[in-house]
Amino acid sequence: MAKPATNRPSPRVVPLRKGATLEMVRLTCPDTVQAMLIAESFGTAVVDSDGVRELHERLIIETADSLSDGLGEKAMQIHLQRIVGAYVGSAHGAGQFYSRAVTEARDATAKSANDARDEDLDGPVGYDSAAQRKREFAADMGIQSHALRMAAEGAVAAYSHVIGEAWKPFDRPVENPGQSLDRKAAEAQMAALG
Repeated sequence: MAKPATNRPSPRVVPLRKGATLEMVRLTCPDTVQAMLIAESFGTAVVDSDGVRELHERLIIETADSLSDGLGEKAMQIHLQRIVGAYVGSAHGAGQFYSRAVTEARDATAKSANDARDEDLDGPVGYDSAAQRKREFAADMGIQSHALRMAAEGAVAAYSHVIGEAWKPFDRPVENPGQSLDRKAAEAQMAALG
């Protein structure tokens, strides 16, 4: 005999929006060696990577020192969590933009190698081809994202120095917890595809 259906409330699961991590930044932004290679290949400015990192580390530590009389331990931790999160998020966004610029530059360069495509040929004398402009843009984005990576690494090191524990991103609840079932299914399917 079948049991009658009971209406039990299901536990509510609050989805979290994952924050950018320093590891994500390192995967998307050029390291010092790659930034030097970009600078040499494209004739752009060479970033003082160690200087940027050290300056931002000192900046956060000195900021914390100046606030130490006015903030308790927990308030300081929350404040620095947000500050460091902003640095890491900025670097991650720049790294993602750099990755897209590299993809566009690769595509344009591959297309320009095909002699049968008139629209990808070099421009008039004195003007670069579209592929060259995309490569130069990607190089500029690489140098910028590297500089922001170094700033983020300095901020994360400062957090560890001031708070005494490793920084980790704050995962905040998603503003739209009522996602449709179709959307959740689509996300699960895309995750399965890699």
